[in-house]
Amino acid sequence: MNSLINRILTFILLVLLQVLILNKIHLFGYATPMLYIFFILKIGASEGRNKVMLWAFAMGLAVDIFGNTLGVHAAASTALAFVRPALIRLLYIRNEGEPFTPSIQSMGIAAFRGYVLLGIVLHHCIVFILEYFSFAHPLQLALSIVSSTILTLFFVMAVERIFAQRQSQS
Repeated sequence: MNSLINRILTFILLVLLQVLILNKIHLFGYATPMLYIFFILKIGASEGRNKVMLWAFAMGLAVDIFGNTLGVHAAASTALAFVRPALIRLLYIRNEGEPFTPSIQSMGIAAFRGYVLLGIVLHHCIVFILEYFSFAHPLQLALSIVSSTILTLFFVMAVERIFAQRQSQS
C-alpha cells in the first residue's frame, strides 16, 4: 500500500513538473526536456507488462490533457512501456524471477545510461514524428529528437543521481 501511494505521488509530481515548467522550456527552439518518462523507466522490472503499460498510458494521457497534444505522449509512453522489458534484457543480465528496479545501483552506470538512452530515443522519435506528422523537414525533426534526447538524458541522470544519494544516506 505504501509503495502504491508513493507511486501515485511521484506520478502527480512528475505530471505537474512536466506541464507547468518543463513544457515551457524550448532551448534553441528545439530541445524540450520530458522528465515524466523517468516514471516509466523506473518501474520495477518484475511488474507485469500490462500494468506498466496502463501506468504509462495514464502518464502520457495526463501530459496530453494538460499540454493539449492529442494523444502524442500517451502513444509514445505506451510504446516505451511495451519495449521496456526488452531493453532491460538487452542491457542487463539477471535472473528472471529476481525483483529489481532499474537504477544506477542495481544495473551499474553504463547499463543504466544505455537503458535510459535507448528508452528516451524511442520515446522522442515517436513523440516528434507524431507531432511533426511529416518528413518534409527531416533536419528539424532530427534536431528536435537529438537535442531533446540529450536534455532529457541530462535531467533523468541528474534525478537518478539525487535518488541514489538519498538511498545511500538512508
